[in-house]
Amino acid sequence: LLGNEMLGKNIKRIRLACGLTQEQTVAKLQVLGSPLSSEHLLLIEMGRGNIFVNDLVGLQKVFNVSYDEFFKDIPAFRISK
Repeated sequence: LLGNEMLGKNIKRIRLACGLTQEQTVAKLQVLGSPLSSEHLLLIEMGRGNIFVNDLVGLQKVFNVSYDEFFKDIPAFRISK
């Protein structure tokens, strides 16, 4: 998935609500087989990094939330610039 500021904010919001640091989140993802680094998670949370669908699936498992939470407040259309 291409970087999206709101998706990144939602990931950070969910992570914090789960009481996890970026390092703890990445460690849990790596146990599931993800090569995601803390640095890349930071970029994703800032809306500047892309996320693989596999890593989003991993985050859903780590956070134990509905996928809807990741896409909360994201419009169903692209705004052209």
